[in-house]
Amino acid sequence: MVKSILYTLASLALCTCFFLWTQHYLARQFGQFNDAVCTLYDKTEQRIATREDAYAVRSLWTEKKSKLHIFIPHNDISYIDYWLSEACSLIYTDHFDLALGKLEVLKEITKNLPDAYSVQLENIF
Repeated sequence: MVKSILYTLASLALCTCFFLWTQHYLARQFGQFNDAVCTLYDKTEQRIATREDAYAVRSLWTEKKSKLHIFIPHNDISYIDYWLSEACSLIYTDHFDLALGKLEVLKEITKNLPDAYSVQLENIF
């Protein structure tokens, strides 16, 4: 009986630690990516964004998403892929005004997505 209670408490403690670590990890990964998207947005707004800038953000996302597949659904990742690809293609063709709209959506997604997987009461129930 005592062993069962101890094992249950140990399991709860490990699960709690894992969930908190995951929340911190996701916030850090999306924070770095959001910073890159914001920088690209600023350059696009000033009409000085280049293909290399867009490619650098896409490369950063490719690096991050390979690890994020473990923690978040593939649909959310493909959603970011979609908006980033559209923004990059518009930057490639110098359609900065249209790219700004795509990057604005991408900024909101990367800002709000980690909260959807955080340990909060509304996410549990």
